[in-house]
Amino acid sequence: MSDIKESTSRRSPQGRLVLPSLVLARFATQPSGLITGLLLIDIGHTYGISVGEAGQMRAFSSTIALVFALLMGVLSVRYRHKTLLLTGFLFYCVSALGCFLAPNFTVMTVVYSLSGIGMAMVRPMSSALVGAYIPLDKRSNAIGWILAGGSISYLVGAPVVSYLAGLGGWKMAFLGYMLPVSLVSLLLAFTGIPKETINPESPIGGLNYLDGFKEVLANRSAVACLIGASLGMATWTATLTYSTSYFRQRFSIPTSWASLILSGLALCFTLGSLSGGYLINIFGRRRFTIISTILLGISTMLFLNLGVLWLSLVLALVCCVLAGMRYSASDNLTLEQIPEFRGAMMSISSAASSLGSTLGAGVGGLTLISWGYGGLGLSLGSFGIAAAAIYLLFAIDPTSRFPR
Repeated sequence: MSDIKESTSRRSPQGRLVLPSLVLARFATQPSGLITGLLLIDIGHTYGISVGEAGQMRAFSSTIALVFALLMGVLSVRYRHKTLLLTGFLFYCVSALGCFLAPNFTVMTVVYSLSGIGMAMVRPMSSALVGAYIPLDKRSNAIGWILAGGSISYLVGAPVVSYLAGLGGWKMAFLGYMLPVSLVSLLLAFTGIPKETINPESPIGGLNYLDGFKEVLANRSAVACLIGASLGMATWTATLTYSTSYFRQRFSIPTSWASLILSGLALCFTLGSLSGGYLINIFGRRRFTIISTILLGISTMLFLNLGVLWLSLVLALVCCVLAGMRYSASDNLTLEQIPEFRGAMMSISSAASSLGSTLGAGVGGLTLISWGYGGLGLSLGSFGIAAAAIYLLFAIDPTSRFPR
């Protein structure tokens, strides 16, 4: 059935819009975090609270995303992936409008958390739809482009958000950027992704809502991919969360230069995810996941322990290239673990990544307080090495002639 669907999508004009729709879908998951990341001080000032207090709405949204990602593992068994994807965009639209209209911080926290639900729906379903509509030999490149859509969103969105905030305050960024991006993504996905006549994961022969979970958790290789995704995300958190602060504090770099470094990091991640899509076809999903993950762990250890600015900066950029490659490789490997339950697999993987982000932020913060940035790099870098070992020992590539 999936082969028929893929063939149909390739022949139809609508099918040619599948990949652009999914790339824009991943692009649309970033504006909420980008806006709060750039304008958190302004949001706190509006409601008369500190930056730390304002930042709690992001923590609450992340918690909601984690819980809902697990719920998606159940919903994806019963509902069409396209339907869930479109519903996720609706949550983004309501969140953007709600943030613009929020009269107080309590309401702001609640409506902002809706973007966490949207993320928990859009990210795994965009990956699952790759498995449904993109041929196997083109999936690695497709995943690379989809991941690049997320980092390109930062490159494009940062100046736009800054400009809109200058015109009408931080609320204008939600109304003038996040809402239009969500609406356009919704419309393109609605028209560009073919209608699913039969959900490849529909319950057959008495399957129930929990069968997706059961199949994933009973598969040793699938569980290894989940653990690897979580630990790999914890390693990436060192660069994603702490690198800008590291350069500002360690080398006394001004904020203007730090913003340029952030743009460079986003560009390198984009290059990594795109090149990873091609390299996967050369090295294989499992092997390239192992290589990129262990190199990410080592590079993370190094760049936070060097006292030379240019050398640390080069290694930080290398970390971003490797992180893009790792994401592309691990997502491709995870996607093929249990083809009949791709939605459940990618939803649980999304939850595992959220858990890894929480783990990385928590452990990173504690080690930073106790041992400085050097200790942070060693602790979070070691997670990457552990992830590579788990992939090596327990994961297989079902699409390969030589799975191990």
